[in-house]
Amino acid sequence: MKVVVIGGIAAGMSAAAKFKRLCPNDEVIVYEKGEIVSFGACGLPYYVGGFFEDSDQMIARTPEKFRESGVDIFTKHEVLGIDFNSKTLKVKNLRDDEEFTDSYDKLMIATGARAIIPPIKNVNLENVLTLKSMEDGNKIKALLSNPELKKVTIIGAGFIGLEAVEAAKQKGKEVTVVQLQDRVLAEVFDKEITDLLEEEIRSHEVNLLLNETVLELGGDTKVNKVITNKGEFETDLVILATGVRPNTEFITDDRIEKLRNGAIVVDKFGRTSIEDVYSAGDCATINSYVTEKEAYVPLATGANKLGRIVGENLAGQNNSFQGSLASSCIKVMNMEAARTGLSEKEVKELGFAYKTKFISDMNQTSYYPGRQKIYVKLIYDAHSKVILGGQVAGYKDAVQRCNVLAACIFGKLTTEQLGMLDLCYAPPFARTWDVLNVAGNVSK
Repeated sequence: MKVVVIGGIAAGMSAAAKFKRLCPNDEVIVYEKGEIVSFGACGLPYYVGGFFEDSDQMIARTPEKFRESGVDIFTKHEVLGIDFNSKTLKVKNLRDDEEFTDSYDKLMIATGARAIIPPIKNVNLENVLTLKSMEDGNKIKALLSNPELKKVTIIGAGFIGLEAVEAAKQKGKEVTVVQLQDRVLAEVFDKEITDLLEEEIRSHEVNLLLNETVLELGGDTKVNKVITNKGEFETDLVILATGVRPNTEFITDDRIEKLRNGAIVVDKFGRTSIEDVYSAGDCATINSYVTEKEAYVPLATGANKLGRIVGENLAGQNNSFQGSLASSCIKVMNMEAARTGLSEKEVKELGFAYKTKFISDMNQTSYYPGRQKIYVKLIYDAHSKVILGGQVAGYKDAVQRCNVLAACIFGKLTTEQLGMLDLCYAPPFARTWDVLNVAGNVSK
């Protein structure tokens, strides 16, 4: 059997490697448009900020290592189109511009997503960059290392945007963030949590402009000014962090089901609406554990897990993915925050009968050094009290406590059970009644 994988970053390489381990005598070919495979782009903000220097640390395995294991990888090869009827691909070798046709028995589409370029006038000026690829990272790292470059503007206040804030501040830059919405991370966290994050951002002398639209960039060849609907200011560098869009435009056959944003719809086995065609990663949906419906959750964790499942199913197994909780986390300056399950916004849109509880407490005992505030929000079923979602913010161990909530949601625990859950206690780590116990007990 011949398996072809389009895309060699997270989901694609997880599938290819798993398939080859299960079917060592079968052929698997990977076409990757870029130079690099198995690349962890999540590390880019910390790389450009100088938290580590070796970019190779973001690469899990090189093409050579995959080839040694029997996976045939072709970098700088772009798939231009797919004919599902004849099971053929039109491929372009970007090194010499030659085009050729290849065939498959089974296909996996793992083309990921690209950064959205907003409709801003003069957005193509020099020193206006996204932060999605290794090339982006190397360019921004070099610019941030230039002491003459003093002012950085970040357009967008999602994960990448806020992580870029810390990177630029780490390099001693003056930072302005422009966000179209009235909150940071508005699609991820509820207002109780984003209020805390906004306060933390501003406490580090970051100019945070909310509910503001960038209209135009100024400069002859290199950007030197940002013009919004409310004013203008000088800048030396603009980082665009306004979200991502699935790379699926090359698929023109209407028989393959997509969401409005272009994400390929897959079931819990990773199958698309076309026979023998699978998909996973940032170009595809993933099943929600809570709702059991498809959702677009472009996170590396889900990409790798569903990619592995696809690899097993390409090998003839019939394994299903247990579902995503959309668990995610972020460090915002000195504060950390995490969420899992559904947000209040999501349960409201889905029509759940729900309740919420938001509390603040201390992360540990008062007599051991390092005590700080910690905040928890629970979203739960109004009748059964089963936990549907959770969000945690604080300065120490907030993210790890959210991992506990993820396990609670997966186990369908109630708030009452969380209140009595036997969690670890010692003075440096918690109080005898941990903040999660307290949150569970007050969520009636």
